[in-house]
Amino acid sequence: MADSTRLMLVLTTEADQARAQTLAEALLERRLVACVSLQPLQSLYRWKGELQREAEVQLLLKTSADQLGRLWETLLELHSYDTPEWLSWPAEASSGYGTWALAQLSSDGLLPGPEGTPGNGPLTE
Repeated sequence: MADSTRLMLVLTTEADQARAQTLAEALLERRLVACVSLQPLQSLYRWKGELQREAEVQLLLKTSADQLGRLWETLLELHSYDTPEWLSWPAEASSGYGTWALAQLSSDGLLPGPEGTPGNGPLTE
């Protein structure tokens, strides 16, 4: 992808929509993430020897490599689980989205970025 920007994606889950929303807003307010996508899901896993089936909300966090350490510490502090899910991997973002995302992680959020709102641009055929 030409003119791409490196971002980091982090995946975690929360117990319900309210907790996921609260966590997402706290991370956004602290400028540790640029964007959070919330998705309800059904999780099956083994915990302390027992098979668990839980309705959860998955959070896909978009951030920079520079913020990963602070994001991890804050997630541990604010998360409702004793052992929160944490999966992270690098991602290539388009130049426009990547510039916007990195601007959201700055102290003032006012770095130059593209016009409009990510994901709400005009449809082209």
